[in-house]
Amino acid sequence: MHGSSALIAGATGGLGRAIATELASRGVTLTLAARDAGRLDGIDLEGRRVAVDLRDPNACTAAVEAAVDHGGGLDVVVNAVGVVAFGAVDDLSIDVMEELFLTNTFVSIGLAKAALPRLGKGATLVNLSGVIAEKNLPGMAAYGASKAAVRAFDEGLAREARRYGIRVIDARPPHTETGLAERALAGQAPKMPAGLEPAGVARVIVDAIGDPAVRDLPSSAFGA
Repeated sequence: MHGSSALIAGATGGLGRAIATELASRGVTLTLAARDAGRLDGIDLEGRRVAVDLRDPNACTAAVEAAVDHGGGLDVVVNAVGVVAFGAVDDLSIDVMEELFLTNTFVSIGLAKAALPRLGKGATLVNLSGVIAEKNLPGMAAYGASKAAVRAFDEGLAREARRYGIRVIDARPPHTETGLAERALAGQAPKMPAGLEPAGVARVIVDAIGDPAVRDLPSSAFGA
């Protein structure tokens, strides 16, 4: 992986930052994308920073082109963008539901669409759908649906991309202590046992990126 070029979307989040850190430790050239320029500047890693709102398809293209320019190409794309909301379906507003799908689902689709023409044979694209995409839960139905849609998208995209020699990995880590639950769009998180540490989850994901035989990362792959 040393010397390859990677775009990390959602780089200021707990898991995005951990994945970027792990990639950097393996000699990967980083392009870090997120909405908040100040938080991007606070990441203590070398790499190009791109402050964009990836809910805009044009921003997805801009982030990809920045990574190609900075890294001299693009070998890895990791989408760690995500938001969460808690509450029964009849308690959530339509606006919140739309935001869940716009951020969790459509960013995955938009970023993949922008990246595919710039990825060459042997490249890898990773989307994080999470364990909720394997088994949805009451009080998280809308959130879980937005992540299950990512998993379904990845399943089909992987078959399309295979003809070009590009791997698509759907990563479904169990609950991880990223702090996302404390920044929910709506509602309060249910009481949950302690989650996994982001650094450990990041190692599993980056190991998978470096192993051409890995084409899926179910929750069981994280040893929880």
